[in-house]
Amino acid sequence: MNEGLVNFLFHFAIILFSTKMLGILMRKLGLPQVLGFIIAGVLIGPAIWGLFTNIGDKALFPILESDYLGAFAEIGVVFVMFTAGLETNISDIKKTGVVSFAIAGLGVLVPLGLGIGVGAIFLPSSGFFTWLFIGVIMTATSVGITVEVMRELGKLNTKVGTIVLSAAIIDDVLGIIILSVALSLSGGGLHSAVIDFVNPSGNIAVSIIWILCFFVFAIGAGFGFSKLFKYIEKKSPHTRRIPILSIALCALYAFIAEKVFGVADITGAYIAGLVLSTNHASAQYVDRKVTISSYTIFAPIFFAYIGIKMSFNGLNSHVIIFSLVFVLTAILAKIIGCGGMARCLKFSNKDSFRIGIGMIARGEVALIVTEKGIAGGLLLPEYRVAVVLLVIVTSLISPIILKLLYKNDKPMPSRQELEEGQFE
Repeated sequence: MNEGLVNFLFHFAIILFSTKMLGILMRKLGLPQVLGFIIAGVLIGPAIWGLFTNIGDKALFPILESDYLGAFAEIGVVFVMFTAGLETNISDIKKTGVVSFAIAGLGVLVPLGLGIGVGAIFLPSSGFFTWLFIGVIMTATSVGITVEVMRELGKLNTKVGTIVLSAAIIDDVLGIIILSVALSLSGGGLHSAVIDFVNPSGNIAVSIIWILCFFVFAIGAGFGFSKLFKYIEKKSPHTRRIPILSIALCALYAFIAEKVFGVADITGAYIAGLVLSTNHASAQYVDRKVTISSYTIFAPIFFAYIGIKMSFNGLNSHVIIFSLVFVLTAILAKIIGCGGMARCLKFSNKDSFRIGIGMIARGEVALIVTEKGIAGGLLLPEYRVAVVLLVIVTSLISPIILKLLYKNDKPMPSRQELEEGQFE
């Protein structure tokens, strides 16, 4: 067997064991398991061991030199976004309609604008696309963290809970689209024969039109694929062919997105999940099957890979100050944007603040966007620590503040009241 592959099997075992143990620890502490995965990567990577040994930029094990690890991590991020699409309930978004879109819209515009401002102040020589990318990171909202907190409080099916969930989903979709545009226009996206043929001179207007063509194609083809999967589900319900074909569709969308249209592969994977989510029964079945491999193997490796690639070598006072301002701005931007729009829509001050706080948590999508941007040359790797700090801080304070805001709240309304639209 190939020696590199044999070594990777050892690294593979170390990563899975450490991520699982620290993931369990984080869950017992009431924190997202993702944090445990990242910390595991930091502990076995060069960030810690490089401070106490003479191994330079090497890790405790030479994991960074493994092409297999990078491949597994890339599959992991595609699977994470695919399952996020599968779990998106479009009917929930329709239920709150214009309200969710308005809150999500300002929840994207305010962080985006403030992020550009922070980038311009701290990284003046990096250029507009780097500033834009910092804003894009701030737009992401952790749907998973928000859902778990609201569910624990028994408020997920209330008007506030539904709006927070829907707005968080819309935020991530808009953020991923903006990321794809930024990568493409900055030249950070991958090139291919198709892209170079369509737009050989790299014209910005052509790039934008070509990106829009992807969404037209993805949605148009999605109707056909949705009907096909509904037919397969009807003829052969809950058979293995459904998740296998679903994963194939995910990979196809991811490939076409990046290689044909110059859009980030994670965007293609997410839209593939959205396409399948329209067939609710089938989507739930596929989600259960895909989650087994995704969150057992690929996702932990991806998040551990983020930790492994972290380095404190470039950590200086400028990066530390930037990180603190970045975190504070990202938190306030969501409260101002989402909470402010909710207040404009006649929500009470308390409910408006609840919506704002419910939107501050950052998680998987923020980390995924960061890695894509760093790979595309939009941000230096030493600033990765700012995003990890944002995920840690918001994951800690969001549940605490929400629980305080709901401490003296009246009981959850009955299912009949909810069905009749009589929200609290």
